Amino acid sequence: MNAFERKVYRRILGPVYDNEKKNWRILTNKEIYASVKKPIIIETIRLYRLRWFGHVQRMEESRIPKRILYMNLGTTRMRGRPRNSWQDEVRENGRIVCGEGFTLS
Repeated sequence: MNAFERKVYRRILGPVYDNEKKNWRILTNKEIYASVKKPIIIETIRLYRLRWFGHVQRMEESRIPKRILYMNLGTTRMRGRPRNSWQDEVRENGRIVCGEGFTLS
């Protein structure tokens, strides 16, 4: 995701002329982030995910999104590494954005 974002920014910003070497070059990652001055897309996704979680948490218990969030399907998982659930992702995003004290309730 970050690689795609940087690719788009490189395309928008275009190459730069290097006066010392007398040739054109592409921007480095640090130069891109310094010129764009926006949060990376992963941070934006984390914030929106936490915002949606807070929205669902404030819903009434009878609402479908809240029931689905805490639904337990009771099925067996496939072989191999278990996939992360949406709640695992929200928990991890909360720790990254809010600190270690973040818990789901």
